[in-house]
Amino acid sequence: MTSQQNLVIGQFGRPTLSKDGRTISVHIPISMRHQGGRKQVVTPAGGTPWIPIPPRVNNTLVKAIVRAHRWRDMLESGNYATVRDLAKAEAINESYLGRVLRLTLLSPTLIEAILEGRQPATLELDDLLRQFPVEWDRQLGSLTEAE
Repeated sequence: MTSQQNLVIGQFGRPTLSKDGRTISVHIPISMRHQGGRKQVVTPAGGTPWIPIPPRVNNTLVKAIVRAHRWRDMLESGNYATVRDLAKAEAINESYLGRVLRLTLLSPTLIEAILEGRQPATLELDDLLRQFPVEWDRQLGSLTEAE
């Protein structure tokens, strides 16, 4: 094969065959995104992913939710009278403890999604520590709009 052959494959352009016929070059537009210390290939808008993305449990989100419920239980049990007392005992900032405690107000559906790794890929702890609606049916929409 001395001439270059072209094949039409989908929307990504045409692969080119080298002159010696041993190498095919294919141009595939991709972008990379860092998420939780991992690199993820992002397909073009409207394109279907070539490999289904398995759910990934975000351990940072899970730990924050667990801490929030643990701290709430400590307050409700009477071990600590105030958030200030609990923050002092845990040696953390009172403001941070208060923001994390708000995670106990997340909807069960959203908490279940986080525990199973089905939360939106862009959802991070910083998003959860900002204000969000108390109404469960509005939470997911408001958390994904903030990005």
